Amino acid sequence: MMDDEYYMQQALKEAEKAYAEGEVPVGAIVVINGKIIARGHNQVEKLNDPTAHAEIIALTSAFNYLGAKYLPEAVLYVTVEPCLMCTGALYWSKVSRIVWGSDDEKNGHSRFTKDNWPFHQKATVTRGILADESAELMKSFFRQRR
Repeated sequence: MMDDEYYMQQALKEAEKAYAEGEVPVGAIVVINGKIIARGHNQVEKLNDPTAHAEIIALTSAFNYLGAKYLPEAVLYVTVEPCLMCTGALYWSKVSRIVWGSDDEKNGHSRFTKDNWPFHQKATVTRGILADESAELMKSFFRQRR
């Protein structure tokens, strides 16, 4: 039986790909019934597109894989708290569960949404899965850039 840590490790592998490509190291995967159906990592610099976040890449891949515009059975794992844009995409995709690693006080959705639930009303959230590993990858990336 695979658990949240296993899937977050898979998302971290995606984040490491972003890191190696000079992108902010965020990775995401989409899981349905225990199967990873989509993967994504930040590609903002590569695609010259500020919307090319890991979550958006993974969601688009999942929509294409299923041939559907909603993912009510899906769980999205992402290494860092989703930003406001990605939170909107998660809302509209009707993902049933969102799991993230480290919180993002500067760019995470909670900076803007505060006490308002920004996800689909049936969605649940789990925070802090492999948070230290996710945060350390981000810190290492930005230390290297300075």
